[in-house]
Amino acid sequence: MKRTFASLGLILATLTAYGWGQTGHRVVGEIAWQHLNKKAQKNVQRVLGDESLAMCANYMDFIKSESKFDSLSPWHYCTIKEGETYHGAPEEGDVIMAIAHYVNELETGNYGIDEAFALKCLVHLVGDIHQPLHVGNGTDRGGNSVKLEFMWQKTNLHRIWDSDLIDYQQLSYTEYTTWINTATQDQIAMWQKSTVLDWALESQALHPKVYDLPESGKLSYEYNHDCIAIVNKRLLQAGIRLAGVLNAIYG
Repeated sequence: MKRTFASLGLILATLTAYGWGQTGHRVVGEIAWQHLNKKAQKNVQRVLGDESLAMCANYMDFIKSESKFDSLSPWHYCTIKEGETYHGAPEEGDVIMAIAHYVNELETGNYGIDEAFALKCLVHLVGDIHQPLHVGNGTDRGGNSVKLEFMWQKTNLHRIWDSDLIDYQQLSYTEYTTWINTATQDQIAMWQKSTVLDWALESQALHPKVYDLPESGKLSYEYNHDCIAIVNKRLLQAGIRLAGVLNAIYG
């Protein structure tokens, strides 16, 4: 598992980012839980106590209200410019560096705060990197500057991918998990062999579809039809891969 986090690099750009919305992050956590082996489930529950993997998945967004965690804000995303690849982490860090950071804490027991904090952050960040606009192109703050309408409500492109598409399905996180948790054993094996850099490059590769927008700036049924399968695959991949990481650490 450690080799998965080797040779990572980065370009960073400023964007306001909240990853998947609350439902999306909970789906990632719930899928991961269902793919943990029994030993990993027992050890994860030891760390989290009464809190579930799904319900802790938004923790890193919740703590944005505390100024003492302001330095973690750049850790939710990275930037890979169009036509380029990942070049190395900036001084303030990014999501690729942050995932490696928290995996190392959990593997070594050398915690900056404590084990529960490291685990909750890791759960959140594995979700974040699978949201296509958390790998920004360096031009529009991860889609936050792209003002649109979705289903006749004013929003922006980043928010559409964080939450609007997911919320439009009108499912609870458990219902959503049941709907999309259909990975085959071959898919699970393939997805869990990939690296963190692979996850980021996959998100970058989805940008042409994400940015395929009408001139009117008004998105509705067609955009939902064209993009919801992408959203669902990214949520599923994030959960499966998070399970792979946690099974390696705790299983």
